[in-house]
Amino acid sequence: MAGTLLLHGRVALITGGGSGIGRAVCSIFAKEGATIIAADINESAAKETVQGIIDPGKHFSHSVDVSTSESIVGLLSNIKEIGLTPDILINCAGITRDTQMLKMTESMFDDVIRVNLKGTYLMTQAISKLMIDQNIEAGSIVNISSVSAKIGNFGQCNYVASKAGVEGFTRTAARELAKYNIRCNTVMPGFIDTPMVTTVPEKVMESIKKEIPLKRLGTPEELAETCVFLASKRSSYITGCTIQVSGGLFM
Repeated sequence: MAGTLLLHGRVALITGGGSGIGRAVCSIFAKEGATIIAADINESAAKETVQGIIDPGKHFSHSVDVSTSESIVGLLSNIKEIGLTPDILINCAGITRDTQMLKMTESMFDDVIRVNLKGTYLMTQAISKLMIDQNIEAGSIVNISSVSAKIGNFGQCNYVASKAGVEGFTRTAARELAKYNIRCNTVMPGFIDTPMVTTVPEKVMESIKKEIPLKRLGTPEELAETCVFLASKRSSYITGCTIQVSGGLFM
Protein backbone atom coordinates (compact mmCIF):
# COMPACT_ATOMS: atom_id res chain seq x y z
CA MET A 1 0.00 0.00 0.00
CA ALA A 2 2.69 2.48 1.06
CA GLY A 3 4.59 1.98 -2.18
CA THR A 4 1.63 3.30 -4.16
CA LEU A 5 1.48 6.59 -2.26
CA LEU A 6 2.82 9.51 -4.28
CA LEU A 7 4.74 11.08 -1.39
CA HIS A 8 5.79 8.00 0.59
CA GLY A 9 8.97 8.72 2.55
CA ARG A 10 8.95 12.44 1.78
CA VAL A 11 9.07 15.28 4.33
CA ALA A 12 6.89 18.30 3.55
CA LEU A 13 7.10 21.68 5.24
CA ILE A 14 3.92 23.69 4.68
CA THR A 15 3.66 27.33 5.73
CA GLY A 16 0.24 28.75 6.42
CA GLY A 17 -0.60 25.24 7.56
CA GLY A 18 -3.06 26.39 10.20
CA SER A 19 -6.02 27.06 7.91
CA GLY A 20 -7.43 27.21 4.40
CA ILE A 21 -5.26 25.99 1.55
CA GLY A 22 -2.31 25.24 3.85
CA ARG A 23 -4.42 22.98 6.07
CA ALA A 24 -5.81 21.14 3.04
CA VAL A 25 -2.28 20.63 1.69
CA CYS A 26 -1.19 19.15 5.03
CA SER A 27 -4.14 16.73 5.00
CA ILE A 28 -3.77 15.59 1.38
CA PHE A 29 0.02 15.27 1.64
CA ALA A 30 -0.32 13.15 4.78
CA LYS A 31 -2.77 10.85 2.97
CA GLU A 32 -0.17 10.47 0.22
CA GLY A 33 2.44 9.29 2.73
CA ALA A 34 4.44 12.44 3.52
CA THR A 35 5.62 13.40 6.98
CA ILE A 36 4.16 16.84 7.63
CA ILE A 37 5.69 19.87 9.32
CA ALA A 38 2.82 22.34 9.58
CA ALA A 39 4.11 25.86 10.21
CA ASP A 40 1.93 28.86 10.94
CA ILE A 41 2.14 32.16 12.82
CA ASN A 42 -0.77 30.76 14.84
CA GLU A 43 0.85 27.80 16.56
CA SER A 44 -2.40 26.49 18.05
CA ALA A 45 -3.97 26.42 14.57
CA ALA A 46 -0.97 24.46 13.25
CA LYS A 47 -1.33 21.97 16.11
CA GLU A 48 -5.03 21.64 15.32
CA THR A 49 -4.17 20.86 11.71
CA VAL A 50 -1.79 18.08 12.73
CA GLN A 51 -4.32 16.59 15.13
CA GLY A 52 -6.86 16.44 12.32
CA ILE A 53 -4.78 14.59 9.73
CA ILE A 54 -4.08 10.90 9.29
CA ASP A 55 -1.55 9.38 11.74
CA PRO A 56 -1.11 12.63 13.71
CA GLY A 57 1.64 11.12 15.84
CA LYS A 58 4.11 11.07 12.93
CA HIS A 59 3.68 14.75 12.09
CA PHE A 60 4.87 18.03 13.63
CA SER A 61 3.72 21.61 14.06
CA HIS A 62 5.70 24.77 14.69
CA SER A 63 5.06 28.49 14.88
CA VAL A 64 6.78 30.73 12.35
CA ASP A 65 6.52 34.28 11.14
CA VAL A 66 7.69 33.89 7.56
CA SER A 67 8.36 37.61 7.26
CA THR A 68 11.32 37.53 9.68
CA SER A 69 14.56 35.63 9.22
CA GLU A 70 14.92 35.33 13.02
CA SER A 71 11.68 33.36 13.26
CA ILE A 72 12.73 31.13 10.36
CA VAL A 73 16.06 30.41 12.07
CA GLY A 74 14.06 29.23 15.08
CA LEU A 75 11.94 27.01 12.83
CA LEU A 76 15.06 25.48 11.26
CA SER A 77 16.50 24.80 14.71
CA ASN A 78 13.33 22.93 15.68
CA ILE A 79 13.38 20.94 12.45
CA LYS A 80 16.98 19.90 13.02
CA GLU A 81 16.15 18.84 16.59
CA ILE A 82 13.56 16.36 15.36
CA GLY A 83 16.04 15.04 12.80
CA LEU A 84 14.11 15.77 9.62
CA THR A 85 15.14 17.42 6.37
CA PRO A 86 12.25 18.68 4.26
CA ASP A 87 12.52 17.78 0.59
CA ILE A 88 9.22 19.53 -0.14
CA LEU A 89 8.34 23.13 0.70
CA ILE A 90 4.87 24.53 0.06
CA ASN A 91 4.64 28.28 0.68
CA CYS A 92 0.97 28.91 1.50
CA ALA A 93 1.33 31.66 4.11
CA GLY A 94 -0.39 34.82 2.97
CA ILE A 95 -2.46 37.79 4.12
CA THR A 96 -4.66 40.52 2.66
CA ARG A 97 -5.07 44.16 3.64
CA ASP A 98 -7.65 45.31 1.10
CA THR A 99 -8.65 48.82 0.19
CA GLN A 100 -8.46 51.07 -2.84
CA MET A 101 -4.95 52.22 -3.73
CA LEU A 102 -5.77 55.88 -3.04
CA LYS A 103 -6.86 54.97 0.50
CA MET A 104 -4.18 52.38 1.23
CA THR A 105 -1.67 53.17 3.96
CA GLU A 106 2.02 52.45 3.61
CA SER A 107 1.82 49.90 6.41
CA MET A 108 -1.03 48.04 4.66
CA PHE A 109 1.11 47.78 1.54
CA ASP A 110 4.25 46.80 3.44
CA ASP A 111 2.52 44.16 5.57
CA VAL A 112 1.25 42.25 2.52
CA ILE A 113 4.53 42.46 0.62
CA ARG A 114 6.46 41.37 3.71
CA VAL A 115 4.42 38.21 4.30
CA ASN A 116 3.41 37.16 0.79
CA LEU A 117 6.53 38.01 -1.19
CA LYS A 118 9.40 38.47 1.26
CA GLY A 119 8.14 35.49 3.26
CA THR A 120 8.22 33.30 0.16
CA TYR A 121 11.77 34.46 -0.57
CA LEU A 122 13.00 33.89 2.99
CA MET A 123 11.47 30.43 3.29
CA THR A 124 12.63 29.34 -0.16
CA GLN A 125 16.16 30.53 0.52
CA ALA A 126 16.38 28.90 3.95
CA ILE A 127 14.88 25.54 3.02
CA SER A 128 16.71 25.22 -0.29
CA LYS A 129 19.99 25.83 1.56
CA LEU A 130 19.01 23.08 3.99
CA MET A 131 18.16 20.72 1.13
CA ILE A 132 21.54 21.39 -0.50
CA ASP A 133 23.49 21.03 2.75
CA GLN A 134 21.80 17.69 3.45
CA ASN A 135 22.37 16.42 -0.11
CA ILE A 136 18.75 15.58 -0.75
CA GLU A 137 18.20 13.53 -3.89
CA ALA A 138 15.47 15.75 -5.32
CA GLY A 139 13.52 18.68 -3.92
CA SER A 140 10.32 20.44 -4.83
CA ILE A 141 9.21 23.93 -3.88
CA VAL A 142 5.67 25.10 -4.67
CA ASN A 143 4.69 28.73 -4.17
CA ILE A 144 1.12 29.96 -4.11
CA SER A 145 0.28 32.94 -6.32
CA SER A 146 -3.21 34.12 -7.29
CA VAL A 147 -5.22 34.64 -10.45
CA SER A 148 -5.46 38.24 -9.24
CA ALA A 149 -1.81 38.60 -10.24
CA LYS A 150 -2.81 37.87 -13.81
CA ILE A 151 -5.61 40.41 -14.17
CA GLY A 152 -5.34 42.88 -11.29
CA ASN A 153 -8.09 43.16 -8.71
CA PHE A 154 -9.95 46.19 -7.43
CA GLY A 155 -8.84 47.11 -3.92
CA GLN A 156 -5.87 44.75 -3.91
CA CYS A 157 -2.89 46.58 -5.39
CA ASN A 158 -0.70 45.30 -2.54
CA TYR A 159 -1.89 41.69 -2.80
CA VAL A 160 -1.68 41.64 -6.60
CA ALA A 161 1.83 43.09 -6.54
CA SER A 162 2.93 40.48 -3.99
CA LYS A 163 1.48 37.54 -5.92
CA ALA A 164 2.83 38.72 -9.28
CA GLY A 165 6.20 38.99 -7.54
CA VAL A 166 5.88 35.40 -6.32
CA GLU A 167 5.56 34.22 -9.92
CA GLY A 168 8.65 36.08 -11.09
CA PHE A 169 10.62 35.03 -8.03
CA THR A 170 9.70 31.38 -8.57
CA ARG A 171 10.89 31.36 -12.18
CA THR A 172 14.24 32.82 -11.13
CA ALA A 173 14.58 30.37 -8.23
CA ALA A 174 13.82 27.53 -10.64
CA ARG A 175 16.71 28.57 -12.86
CA GLU A 176 19.14 28.93 -9.98
CA LEU A 177 18.22 25.75 -8.11
CA ALA A 178 17.91 23.39 -11.07
CA LYS A 179 21.58 22.35 -10.81
CA TYR A 180 20.80 21.05 -7.31
CA ASN A 181 17.82 19.06 -8.64
CA ILE A 182 15.41 21.30 -6.76
CA ARG A 183 12.34 22.17 -8.78
CA CYS A 184 10.31 25.35 -8.18
CA ASN A 185 6.81 25.91 -9.49
CA THR A 186 3.82 28.16 -8.86
CA VAL A 187 0.17 27.29 -8.34
CA MET A 188 -2.22 30.10 -9.25
CA PRO A 189 -5.56 29.67 -7.48
CA GLY A 190 -8.72 31.36 -8.59
CA PHE A 191 -11.52 31.81 -6.07
CA ILE A 192 -11.12 28.99 -3.57
CA ASP A 193 -13.56 28.39 -0.71
CA THR A 194 -11.30 29.49 2.16
CA PRO A 195 -11.59 31.96 5.07
CA MET A 196 -9.84 34.59 2.93
CA VAL A 197 -12.67 34.48 0.37
CA THR A 198 -15.42 34.75 2.97
CA THR A 199 -14.64 38.46 3.27
CA VAL A 200 -16.00 39.02 -0.25
CA PRO A 201 -19.61 40.35 -0.12
CA GLU A 202 -22.21 37.74 -1.13
CA LYS A 203 -23.53 39.76 -4.09
CA VAL A 204 -20.01 40.22 -5.42
CA MET A 205 -19.28 36.51 -5.02
CA GLU A 206 -22.44 35.53 -6.90
CA SER A 207 -21.35 37.80 -9.74
CA ILE A 208 -17.90 36.21 -9.74
CA LYS A 209 -19.35 32.69 -9.89
CA LYS A 210 -21.22 33.63 -13.06
CA GLU A 211 -17.89 34.48 -14.68
CA ILE A 212 -16.31 31.13 -13.77
CA PRO A 213 -16.84 28.59 -16.57
CA LEU A 214 -17.27 25.78 -14.01
CA LYS A 215 -19.80 27.99 -12.15
CA ARG A 216 -18.48 27.36 -8.64
CA LEU A 217 -15.68 28.09 -6.22
CA GLY A 218 -12.79 25.68 -6.03
CA THR A 219 -12.12 23.63 -2.93
CA PRO A 220 -8.86 23.76 -0.96
CA GLU A 221 -8.52 20.03 -1.64
CA GLU A 222 -8.55 20.58 -5.41
CA LEU A 223 -5.71 23.05 -5.05
CA ALA A 224 -3.86 20.68 -2.71
CA GLU A 225 -4.06 17.87 -5.27
CA THR A 226 -2.26 20.11 -7.76
CA CYS A 227 0.45 20.70 -5.17
CA VAL A 228 0.76 16.92 -4.71
CA PHE A 229 1.42 16.54 -8.43
CA LEU A 230 4.09 19.25 -8.42
CA ALA A 231 5.74 17.81 -5.30
CA SER A 232 5.80 14.24 -6.60
CA LYS A 233 7.99 12.44 -9.11
CA ARG A 234 5.11 12.59 -11.59
CA SER A 235 6.20 16.16 -12.36
CA SER A 236 9.93 15.42 -12.35
CA TYR A 237 10.54 17.36 -15.60
CA ILE A 238 8.47 20.41 -14.66
CA THR A 239 10.12 23.48 -13.18
CA GLY A 240 9.63 27.24 -13.48
CA CYS A 241 5.97 26.79 -14.45
CA THR A 242 2.64 28.13 -13.25
CA ILE A 243 -0.46 25.95 -13.06
CA GLN A 244 -3.71 27.88 -12.87
CA VAL A 245 -6.44 26.29 -10.75
CA SER A 246 -9.37 28.62 -11.31
CA GLY A 247 -12.26 26.68 -12.84
CA GLY A 248 -11.44 28.38 -16.13
CA LEU A 249 -11.69 31.92 -14.78
CA PHE A 250 -9.39 34.22 -16.75
CA MET A 251 -8.00 31.27 -18.72
